[in-house]
Amino acid sequence: MLQIRGSAHGTELTGTLYERGEEPPQYRGAPDDDAPYVWVCDAFYQVDSGGTTQELGDRAVQVAFETPLPRGFETREAAIEAGTEHVRTQFARLGIPAADVTVDVVEVADDPTP
Repeated sequence: MLQIRGSAHGTELTGTLYERGEEPPQYRGAPDDDAPYVWVCDAFYQVDSGGTTQELGDRAVQVAFETPLPRGFETREAAIEAGTEHVRTQFARLGIPAADVTVDVVEVADDPTP
């Protein structure tokens, strides 16, 4: 399992890439995707009112969230590229240029807790 994490202006967004042999979460409305790599991450956009207040550096914006939609990929490289682009797109929706977004791909170790 990988986490693809974007950060900019004091906030972060992290999505999860489920790899071959790992079971992505199942929830109502999720497509039945048997792809070897499945990307799941929140999507959001800026709204004029309502939503949730998010601090971005020295400004506050109102953000509304969309239901996460899993996306399947045949290769790890394509999945990482799409995850990275997804994270940058979410920040762009809040007016943050892609150049201001730092993206890290982190391998998540298995949980050793019995």
